[in-house]
Amino acid sequence: MDFAEQVKSSVDIVRTIEEYVKLKQQRGSARYLGLCPFHVEKTPSFNVDGAKQFYYCHGCHVGGDVFKFVMEIDNISFYEALKLLAERNGIPVPQRDISDPDAKLRAALLEMHSIAAETFHANLRSPAGQEARNYLESRGVTSTQMEEFVLGLSDPGGRQLAQKFGPSFSSEQLDQSGLVLKRQEGGGHFDRFRGRLMFPIHNESGKVIGFGGRALRSGDEPKYLNSAETPLYRKKHVLYNLHRAKEAVRKQDYTVLVEGYMDVIGVYSAGVHNVVACCGTALTDTQVRAMKRHSSRIVVNFDPDAAGAKAAEDKIQMLLDEAMQVKVLALDGGLDPDEYVKQFGAEQYRQKLEKAGAYFHWLADRARTKFDMRTVEGRLESFKFVSPAIARIPDRLERFAVANDVASYLGVEPRLVREQFRGGGQKKARAAAPTLAVPANERLLLNALLTSDRVREQVIPQLREIAAVGRFTTRGIFEALFALWDNSKAFRYGELEGRLKETDRHLLSQVVFADELMEETIALEQATACLEALRELDPKEEIADLRTQIQAAERSGDWDRAISLMQLLDERTKPKR
Repeated sequence: MDFAEQVKSSVDIVRTIEEYVKLKQQRGSARYLGLCPFHVEKTPSFNVDGAKQFYYCHGCHVGGDVFKFVMEIDNISFYEALKLLAERNGIPVPQRDISDPDAKLRAALLEMHSIAAETFHANLRSPAGQEARNYLESRGVTSTQMEEFVLGLSDPGGRQLAQKFGPSFSSEQLDQSGLVLKRQEGGGHFDRFRGRLMFPIHNESGKVIGFGGRALRSGDEPKYLNSAETPLYRKKHVLYNLHRAKEAVRKQDYTVLVEGYMDVIGVYSAGVHNVVACCGTALTDTQVRAMKRHSSRIVVNFDPDAAGAKAAEDKIQMLLDEAMQVKVLALDGGLDPDEYVKQFGAEQYRQKLEKAGAYFHWLADRARTKFDMRTVEGRLESFKFVSPAIARIPDRLERFAVANDVASYLGVEPRLVREQFRGGGQKKARAAAPTLAVPANERLLLNALLTSDRVREQVIPQLREIAAVGRFTTRGIFEALFALWDNSKAFRYGELEGRLKETDRHLLSQVVFADELMEETIALEQATACLEALRELDPKEEIADLRTQIQAAERSGDWDRAISLMQLLDERTKPKR
């Protein structure tokens, strides 16, 4: 068994995917269902089969094994996915050269970021880090929190990383890292971050892929400097603290979205571990989908000033467009989340979270502050302010319910609401679900053959004698299954899937997830019944085929062939004595 097979046989695809997607087990079986991480959907269509160690989405038709999933979700090569799964599951990785140049570059960049994080953290703990530690303590950050979030300090001189990296990494790797910059004159490199408080940014697997650097001295601009885009770090794909938060998000079934690194640290330290932040960028649909993989519910808690409220409006609309269930927490006293926790304590903050109101009520409160609610015109203007967001709700009944609720809150006549939204609303086109054009006999036979070695041993020899198999819609799958059986009686689902063309792979996935899992005894009974039905059908189909061939021979004037086929037809239709 090669190393990839060793890892694949040791890793549970369900447990792996559950680190990215919230799954629900189906009626005590080995099958699980969740929202697809690869496209937007409100109704789960993403299936994982623990018995076959395979996943498939009926919505966007992606599927594969555990390696394929990790490669797609983390956008990494096969070798990187293999190494990641091995390390995560405690399987020693054999030393080998990486032939893929992209994988080799990514491995080098990951190593450089790991070295940088350790170096920055050591700087913070050293005597030279006293000023930075004083700042953090003034913000209520304890030494325990500094350790947990691996906070650091970059070298004020701007040469520390460049000197560390120089002997071990190529010039191309240095240029691609985003950690050092090439000198315009004289050659060599210098550090991108100098004299800043450093916040390591991790990917969802927990690897450091970038940094956020906060200025410690007045006059240092910008106040926050983030890593540049690199092969590892794409701002629009990353959420700060998601690697720590995702388990708590799934457990609590909602995400808390805040604005900054310090907010995350303050809220997380208050015991609210399901908290994340954007990495110094506008919220993107990719980030929203990353959160939605773990829960479709979210509480947005941005700073309460005008800029924070405007940011909330902009970001929340994207959350709504991705079918998230949104609540908004507006804290008292003009405090941001970190300040509120420090002033009022963790328990009071958690109570505020639990009582957070729905987004549309928050937006209505914003409207009440903008317009004169003592007048009819003011109340109508306030409702017009809210109505574009309501109009984007795709479900008609939900749209009317929210509109009536908000109208009542703002004191607007219900009749005007009905006129505003009659027949309106944004309609999102939904892709039609693919129909399963596979005859029942084929579907049942395939699922039976995938059940156990015993079923395959008894059914395959008989099935191969039936000519009708050559006319199956799924004949490519059966041919691959027969070839595997000839080659080795030790059957693996992944090997079958790997032998198929793309169209047959999709067909196999649809067939497998279309029926309930069968016990071995039932599978054998179903397969036997299918065999009998095919044996009865086989002569009839052969006779029909012979008649079609005779007609074609007559039309082409090939009388010798027509006579030969007629004799064969006479033999097939002659009554048996």
